[in-house]
Amino acid sequence: MILRPARPEDAPAMAALLNRIIAIGGTTAHEAPFTPEAIITHYIAGDEPICCHLAEDEQGLIGFQSVGHNAALPEGWGDIGTFVASDRQRTGAGRALFAVTMTAARGAGVTVLNATIRADNAPGLGYYARRGFVDYAEDPDFRLKSGARVGRVSRRFDL
Repeated sequence: MILRPARPEDAPAMAALLNRIIAIGGTTAHEAPFTPEAIITHYIAGDEPICCHLAEDEQGLIGFQSVGHNAALPEGWGDIGTFVASDRQRTGAGRALFAVTMTAARGAGVTVLNATIRADNAPGLGYYARRGFVDYAEDPDFRLKSGARVGRVSRRFDL
């Protein structure tokens, strides 16, 4: 497995992976597909991203993890998001990505990572719990655009 910072030329593969996750449903609050340009803006370059790393192997992109700015969070906090192809979960990619993300986030001055996870996303909740994230807020009334109430849990990890 190769871990490296995401580059703009990775955006088409990242968009394809994230759009598959969105289409399957249940594990991301994202509901609209991403274009490669939106991936670049949201995860790779610009004012929002702090860092973004991807995991790949000879079969291609396994997943990616990003930390970004969020004006709703306190100074020094970063929003973390993790996206791993559904057929590549449990490969160790998430654990490996988190190790490089922690180093990069610390280097960028981030002191706390925030993960806001759908309350019905058992794999996501488990992933962040295994990394040591702890609950600090919840929004039981969070709804998808369809009106379905799924709730959200916010967890923090102090770097």
